[in-house]
Amino acid sequence: MTCAFTVGAVVVNFGPLQNLKICLDAIKGQETAFSRVVVIDNSADKQNQILPFTLPINWRLVSLGYNAGFAAANNIAVEKLADCQWVALVNPDAYLQPDWLTKMVFAARLHPEFSFFAPRLLMASDPSKIDGAGDAYHMSGMVWRSGHGGQASEIGDKEVFSPCAAAALYRRDAFLEAGGFDADFFCFVEDVDLGFRLRLLGHRCLRVADAIACHEGAVSTGGRHSAFSVYHGHRNMVWTYVKNMPGFLFWLFLPLHIFLNLFTIFWFSIRGQGKIIVRAKVDALCGLSTMWRKRKRIQSRRRLSIRSLFKVLDTRLLPNRRTL
Repeated sequence: MTCAFTVGAVVVNFGPLQNLKICLDAIKGQETAFSRVVVIDNSADKQNQILPFTLPINWRLVSLGYNAGFAAANNIAVEKLADCQWVALVNPDAYLQPDWLTKMVFAARLHPEFSFFAPRLLMASDPSKIDGAGDAYHMSGMVWRSGHGGQASEIGDKEVFSPCAAAALYRRDAFLEAGGFDADFFCFVEDVDLGFRLRLLGHRCLRVADAIACHEGAVSTGGRHSAFSVYHGHRNMVWTYVKNMPGFLFWLFLPLHIFLNLFTIFWFSIRGQGKIIVRAKVDALCGLSTMWRKRKRIQSRRRLSIRSLFKVLDTRLLPNRRTL
């Protein structure tokens, strides 16, 4: 089945090729075919630069020969999809169900007021549980995947803050208007940062509950609590807040943001990761001047009202991460 919308898929690989093969097989098996697929090899390992399986004729493999980071590599791939109206980002450890693209395109046609879409992610190790149903953004700057660890039943379509880039659909012109991912982030929280910038430009995100992908999660980064994940996630959490929280909300929520950062230093220190969390926060502070310059441009282009943004933030003092 072909798609009236031109949809390109992007897969950025850095990690085990066995996961990539499962991912690509799921993309090939879509009942609605992708117009084009770009696979970015983000590895410096020359053995990974020639995939041990054949790609279809409308697919393109780009071997960078170095690790550009998840953010920059996706930007490179999106630039190469100039003939596509929409781009789907798919992690190599995310496995789309056969009707994933059909469901996402149907939602895009039905809801033209939305520019980007989040599917339902299930845990690959236990598909009865939710890996994420869109990303949430708390007024303190804390981010998480909505519903993570909860039961996969009884979940519906809903406007969410942003999608997890493990599997997401963006209108390409909106992606480019927002500037794509921030390459300084390298990886982690870059999807929420992009989602925040899209929202400030007036774009909206819809969760499509019946578009499903199974997600392994953090396959190439050593797990959610690895030093690599903790460093990038908690450095980038600060940068996302500084760049994007607009107007008086920045100052209103700043004490909460500072408390959150102090608490994370305490929490990870008692877990034996004190050095890495302190380095993350120190490097976040060292990058503030750069992020503040970016903030000025982002805020000068803001079209979203403070009231409208407030409605999509999680403003509960003690949020429940499993809330859908």
